[in-house]
Amino acid sequence: MRLYKVIHRAPWRVVKISKKRQQLRFRRAMVALKIALAQEKQETKEMLAIYKRYTQGQTNSAELKRANEQFVDILKGLGLGVFAVLPFSPVTIPLVVKLGRLVGVDVLPSSFSINKSIKELDNEIEQSHQESVKKDIHNK
Repeated sequence: MRLYKVIHRAPWRVVKISKKRQQLRFRRAMVALKIALAQEKQETKEMLAIYKRYTQGQTNSAELKRANEQFVDILKGLGLGVFAVLPFSPVTIPLVVKLGRLVGVDVLPSSFSINKSIKELDNEIEQSHQESVKKDIHNK
């Protein structure tokens, strides 16, 4: 009888564990996306500031080069945006990225190609959770 309980409960445990694992994997992906978008936003602001100074003649060639690299990243993002509008985009975008890697072309913007470790992403998740709890406490 005891063996029956173990065998009967085991599939439910496996389902619960796999569900938790998928949720954690999704959270990590969303945090990585949030970090990449925040970095891209900051770099774009810097690029616009550099171009503004360039029109006034107050930049050097290193700053201008960094701004031009960010402009190329923006164009890469716009290029992927075209694939996002097409049907079957969950299939076509990873395929384009994979084909780009095989050919030797970097299709993704630089902030999306940085791979953070799982521990760093878990720390980011924990920090964002703590900040949201603090905001909820202050709002009450």
